[in-house]
Amino acid sequence: MSTGKPPVIQIRRVTKSYGHGDAVVHALRGPDGPDGTPHGVDLDVAEGDYVAVMGSSGSGKSTLMNILGCLDVPTAGRYLLDGTDVGHLDEGQLALVRNRKIGFVFQSFNLVPRTTALAQVELPLAYAGVRAAERRRRAMAALTLVGLADRAGHKPNQLSGGQQQRVAVARALVTAPAMLLADEPTGNLDSRSTEEVLGLIDGLNARGRTVVMITHEDEVARHAKRVVRLVDGAIVSDVRQTPVDAPPPALAAEVVA
Repeated sequence: MSTGKPPVIQIRRVTKSYGHGDAVVHALRGPDGPDGTPHGVDLDVAEGDYVAVMGSSGSGKSTLMNILGCLDVPTAGRYLLDGTDVGHLDEGQLALVRNRKIGFVFQSFNLVPRTTALAQVELPLAYAGVRAAERRRRAMAALTLVGLADRAGHKPNQLSGGQQQRVAVARALVTAPAMLLADEPTGNLDSRSTEEVLGLIDGLNARGRTVVMITHEDEVARHAKRVVRLVDGAIVSDVRQTPVDAPPPALAAEVVA
């Protein structure tokens, strides 16, 4: 699916298998080739796109997310992230890629108890060796971006669920990553907080951030510009809802209204 924009993600014939012999399980397989062996999964995501990856339990979407996030490696195939072939990297290099090129947002927030929002957002920069004054400046800028500058000194137990997830988004963005990878980011939120967080992600994408979001909810997927569905380890549909250069669907609808 060509868009004319440079790809952030390029996956070619990627498979992921567990076990051996008759007990082998193909978590990612793609379509079968003429000889019955898995061809593998092919997927491109252009800079500035907003992709929802959907599928039921066992479809392979979590396996794909782990590979995209450099949390796991494929059994076969090639994965280029922002031009870097991650298949040739060792564990230390993969950790650097995760820190610098991917911003993670998880369903469970993963905030550190008894730690302020500002310190939470500073963490990836501390791991990257950024000096304290610069860490604080960039962390405050990220909190301002998500509308939480006035909550910088608050700890998780002083924040609502939606505010905690916004802190997690700020932490994901503070390293200026090539891609925001969100795994069921609204799964633990009420309906109001869900709309707030999705509106935030929509706005980030409208400003050019590449987003890949794992979800099983159609309502959440409607916010994406493109929906990729997996069944039994293969992509069975890839539907473009809005052009890469256009605003996300929810923001476009607001403009029309």
